[in-house]
Amino acid sequence: MRQHGQALLDLVEEVRSLGKSARRGGSREASQDLHTLLTKLDTTEVIPLVRAFTTYFYLANVAEQVHRIEEMASDDRYLRATVDRIIASGAGQELLDDVIARFEVRPVFTAHPTEAARRSILTKRANIADMITKRIQATNQDRIDLIDRRSAELIDQIWQTDELRTERPTVVDEARSALYYLVAIAEDVLPALSEIIAEQLHRLSPDSHPVPLRFGTWVGGDRDGNPDVTAATTLEALALQHDRGLTVLIAMVEELSEELSMSDELTEPAKELVDSLAEDRHLLPDVWQREGARTADAPYRLKCSYIHTRLINTRGRIKSGAPHVTGSDYAHPDQLIDELDLIADSLNRSRGHLIAEGAVERLRRAVLALGFQMAVLDVRQHSAKHTATVNELFANVGVDTAGMGGAQRLRTLSEELTQARPLSGPTTILTDDNAETLATFHSIREAQRRYGRQVIESYIVSMTESPVHLIEAAVLAREAGLIDLKRGIADIGLVPLVETVDDLRGSGALLDGLLHDANYRRLVELRGDIQEVMLGYSDSNKVGGITASQWEIYKAQRVMRNVAEKHGVRLRLFHGRGGTIGRGGGPTHAAILAQPFGTVDGTIKVTEQGEVISEKYGNPEIAARNLELMVASVLESSILHRRSRRSTETLDRWTEAMDCFADEAYAAYQRLVKDPSLVPYFLSSTPVEELGKMNIGSRPSRRPGALGGVEDLRAIPWVFGWTQTRQIVPGWFGVGSGLSAATKAGYGDILSEMAHEWSFMATFLSNVEMTLFKTDLDISASYVNELVEEDHRHLLDTIRDEHETTIAQVLSLTGSSHILEDSPLLQRTLGVRDIYLDPINYLQVSLLARSRAGEESPELDRALLLTVNGIAAGMRNTG
Repeated sequence: MRQHGQALLDLVEEVRSLGKSARRGGSREASQDLHTLLTKLDTTEVIPLVRAFTTYFYLANVAEQVHRIEEMASDDRYLRATVDRIIASGAGQELLDDVIARFEVRPVFTAHPTEAARRSILTKRANIADMITKRIQATNQDRIDLIDRRSAELIDQIWQTDELRTERPTVVDEARSALYYLVAIAEDVLPALSEIIAEQLHRLSPDSHPVPLRFGTWVGGDRDGNPDVTAATTLEALALQHDRGLTVLIAMVEELSEELSMSDELTEPAKELVDSLAEDRHLLPDVWQREGARTADAPYRLKCSYIHTRLINTRGRIKSGAPHVTGSDYAHPDQLIDELDLIADSLNRSRGHLIAEGAVERLRRAVLALGFQMAVLDVRQHSAKHTATVNELFANVGVDTAGMGGAQRLRTLSEELTQARPLSGPTTILTDDNAETLATFHSIREAQRRYGRQVIESYIVSMTESPVHLIEAAVLAREAGLIDLKRGIADIGLVPLVETVDDLRGSGALLDGLLHDANYRRLVELRGDIQEVMLGYSDSNKVGGITASQWEIYKAQRVMRNVAEKHGVRLRLFHGRGGTIGRGGGPTHAAILAQPFGTVDGTIKVTEQGEVISEKYGNPEIAARNLELMVASVLESSILHRRSRRSTETLDRWTEAMDCFADEAYAAYQRLVKDPSLVPYFLSSTPVEELGKMNIGSRPSRRPGALGGVEDLRAIPWVFGWTQTRQIVPGWFGVGSGLSAATKAGYGDILSEMAHEWSFMATFLSNVEMTLFKTDLDISASYVNELVEEDHRHLLDTIRDEHETTIAQVLSLTGSSHILEDSPLLQRTLGVRDIYLDPINYLQVSLLARSRAGEESPELDRALLLTVNGIAAGMRNTG
């Protein structure tokens, strides 16, 4: 009413009423009336209508977020209860000390384009969530009225803010977006959470001092398929990270200075602190002149003034590119830690241990967790890029590596790692692509020179299919001076990314081949005998379906665990999970607890992508709980799940049944994706071709040189298209056929046993149930009937048959009478959403038909993209 008048309100209510009758009452007449009403609307009427429903979803999502803070997990899943269980288990102190000493959980923020909402909208939604929380707690009527007015103001701001981005974000824009959340975590979450984690870990290992929570990022480092990520943008992103990180630390030091008001008239500071202040006075005389009189009797505040100035100077040095000046700025976060330790030691000697363990230690933990750069940057590139660059480098010196067989090529490249002479020099000329690939390694070297080796630790090689793919990257790293085996230098870790079903099946042989190579084994030794391996959930799902993907990832971990143990290497797994179930998503803590025994061993990395970042980290309290749950689950898995809880006979029985289930599910999925009609069906029945106009991310939605097939589509638009049209094929297709075949093969009782006693199977089925409930093939049929050529429409029948089979099989296995029977609140929530989602879907079908019939207008494009945005908000995910 305030913004668009009575006419829009009447239209919204009419559409909502018809949608409710059609959805809940099953009224065909209401459904037809709704369809007729929507198809008659002019574009100028469609736009405010879609925006009204989308705004509803924005507000509903906020309300649900606030509500689910208390519903996220039972109390026994949080850290204190987990530590209680570990203590009660009688785990040996040697084991506890070993695990805690190297304990680290690292969420890694990526720039994958799955967040449809603009940051302007996300910020306003976060502010509304804050208002709701305050409204719940308020008792004073004036305060309540004030909150209500502010909430209404924020809603009006959302209404008057364009949901659509006018331009595609740059890589640096994406870096700013990731930093928005990292800064919020640093300021609003880490201080209290880090203290809770430290206290609980201290109960297990009093003498250990781990950095249990650190953050990673791919933004500015992930160049696989994104031509906009160059050597230059990597350095630009790192400069921005340091600017934000140092700004946060400067503010934290200001807060610390306010707290450290202790007077030397009352407590005598340690001689080491006094001596350091004298040295500081010599190095930074301006600070003494400015602050000396004010802090004459407050040595700790004076010390904070020197620290504060050094941090400001460090930020200025990085911005200007000037060299480090000893004593004036910091070359490394460790130098700041040393000064904080000096303060803490002095406080401890003067009855100030509570202050040292409180305010000083909170800042110290922040520096250890965040460094100056907020998050450790990973770099990723496709293996084919390394192959081409290595071949050209060798060709320039007269060696034809391109014509070599696999074994000879591996031997040649491995031997190259031990050579003293380089393959390239200042006068070397490479083709543009290969020059950029090599420049990436030089940019890593330059970044480490500027900021320290801690800023980039891992180089990830996409589509690692054989050991030689990692050795190629090692050769290029050697060219840049990142690796020198003769001098004992290994400043970068190389990480294979296994991401197809075939590669997952061969992951054990891949790791064994790498670690059998003496030169590569030496590289791993120089990296602390740690080998990181990344598991790709998205592409394995797209290629093999959810069942085969999840099972092959599970088995790959078991095999690689055994291979690593054989070679005396510690395996660190990096789970490349997407936001949706079809890309490996779902509750992170449950997924960690469902991993094979012995594979989570004190450390883990997990990607956080797209809309998952705003969902999990947009609200400080939800962020704190998510992070605590992640830490608790990694701790429990690392200590209480080192050995199998089941007998070998049980595991063998379950593996045999699961193999049958996965093989048959894979076969069913392959029949779908290999049907000649699948590609035209998918492209015509979904708005995937319109994704590029959304300006969600900097990365193209298709791989370079794409020919138009499913294999050329990235996993994100693959899931995006199915989700928009409510088919959600990647989240469940093949499960029913697999379960049915396994049951017929005599594994029915074993499958039931697995569903109730095996966390892997229970978590898998829970995630599948969620996608089954969200699927609505009656809505999907409207897309197919209107947009798909008749020759291809039979695939909807295939999808419908599999959907019905999957529901029946899942219910049979779980013993439930209907999907999500154990989650009545979630059922009700999703059911209400459908009433508002259905009209947007119908409108999208109509708009797609008009657009593909040749109608062109800015209003039509805008209306269509608004439906994409609205459905994403309603489904709470895109890809």
